[in-house]
Amino acid sequence: MAPSTQQPRAQKRAEVQQRCAAGECLVLVGPRRVYDLTTFVRLHPGGPELLLQRAGTDVSAELDGPPHRHSENARRWLEQYYVGDLDDDDAQQQQQQQEDHSKEQNSSSFPALTKASKMDSRCKAVDEDKELVDWHKPLLWQVGHLGEKYDEWVHQPVDRPIRLFHSDFIESLSKTAWYTVCAVWIPLVLYLSWHSYTLLAKGETWLFSTFTTAYSIRVHKAWFPLLFIVGMCLWSLVEYIIHRFIFHMSPPANNYYLITLHFLLHGQHHKSPFDGSRLVFPPAPSSLVIGFFYVLARVTFPEAFGTSLFVGGLFGYVVYDMIHYYLHYGSPKKGSYLYGLKVYHVKHHFEHQNAGFGITSKFWDHPFQTLIPEETSEKED
Repeated sequence: MAPSTQQPRAQKRAEVQQRCAAGECLVLVGPRRVYDLTTFVRLHPGGPELLLQRAGTDVSAELDGPPHRHSENARRWLEQYYVGDLDDDDAQQQQQQQEDHSKEQNSSSFPALTKASKMDSRCKAVDEDKELVDWHKPLLWQVGHLGEKYDEWVHQPVDRPIRLFHSDFIESLSKTAWYTVCAVWIPLVLYLSWHSYTLLAKGETWLFSTFTTAYSIRVHKAWFPLLFIVGMCLWSLVEYIIHRFIFHMSPPANNYYLITLHFLLHGQHHKSPFDGSRLVFPPAPSSLVIGFFYVLARVTFPEAFGTSLFVGGLFGYVVYDMIHYYLHYGSPKKGSYLYGLKVYHVKHHFEHQNAGFGITSKFWDHPFQTLIPEETSEKED
């Protein structure tokens, strides 16, 4: 390599090391391509330590595995953090691109790396300003026109916020902070728990009394904890059914409205899985579903019995939403139960969209045969 090329590369390699020493996380893929993963470190399913330990180094071997071979979607995701190459023969183009990129990263203490226009040939183009949709406009009214391209597009995740509606007010209703779920539903859980227990304590709740008095069973107040737990277990089944059969329905390519509905319910989450404002259900739409199950419980069972089951299910829903948020934004300890769930859920998003429908547990994936297969290296570990 000519000295004129070696010198810029040496300078840029030194810049990478400087920025890593300052707390950023830049990595190389191959001898030239540089990626700034600083904003992604805390989201990495393997934990932030794995990335921080490799800051400033070539991670090609880790991408190809073992222990884990990264999917094509993971490689496309990586391309969003590409900041440049370590060498470029056109010095004038380098300077111009450095200035442009510097404007985008005013907080950086070091000059931005040169951004080349050519993308890794192994990856498809990822989210240009107008990829199949216009990202400057609400997406909800556009996705239905994607037709047969929708399924592939929606399952190629990107790291950018999504706007659904034109109206600022309606758009605000489609977003929710994680703590809103606790603030809205936990008080109701506490009230209904007290209400159910109080009714059971009166000793006037009987099962099967509508059909026959000979075999009717008095429900004692001591049943409440058991009914609460049964309600949580029933929710875990409902969670699986909703996720698999409603959220992951396959809308016909020629049906604009079903595609739009799918994107509204769940497609948006798969397209932008780390949009923190859309990881839990907004209270308004979730109240419709919760209200349905409350009425169903009251119609099917005596009031105290049905409400006890319902409140357990409602608490299960709150746990589900909190775990789901944590699986996206948390950093559980390696080897823990939540760490296993996080890795499992990320695989669902990036590689196995038609499997791994359990969020709080893998339990229902076993009997329904939708368990994500473990990699050989994982079994050995």
